[in-house]
Amino acid sequence: MAINFREADAADLDVLMTYMQEFHDFDHTEPFDNVAARGAMTHVVSNRSIGRVWLIQEVEEVIGYIVLTLGYRLEYRGQYAFLDELYVRENKRGEGIGTRAIEFLEKTCQQMKVRFLQLEVKRDNSVARALYERKGFEQQDRDVLVRKVPSYMA
Repeated sequence: MAINFREADAADLDVLMTYMQEFHDFDHTEPFDNVAARGAMTHVVSNRSIGRVWLIQEVEEVIGYIVLTLGYRLEYRGQYAFLDELYVRENKRGEGIGTRAIEFLEKTCQQMKVRFLQLEVKRDNSVARALYERKGFEQQDRDVLVRKVPSYMA
């Protein structure tokens, strides 16, 4: 199986939106906002300082995508990356593609001088959790708290 990872650009936005919708339908409960999602994806694809997006391809067929966003933490003494989304089409799961994607990200992060790679996984997604733990990811002794920042347009 010839799997490759090709960095996405603006010409890939339509296929990325199809896959984002599929991922959302698999992993989320709230309605999918196509306009907001496209705007967010466009921002990452067009701005390498905040992240990278790759299409996962088997020969020429797109079978998934990866989104890596970048940040900086004093605790890490430098730049870190966040595996924001890793999606493989349902009919291609269980073939080792997720493992290869993580290995690709590890090499990419080394080249980018990233010190730590973070991700989050839903508690009920035992298959993904098992993959990440096999690849050395560990649960941290802290909880992530999130608050939406009120819009300045409100």
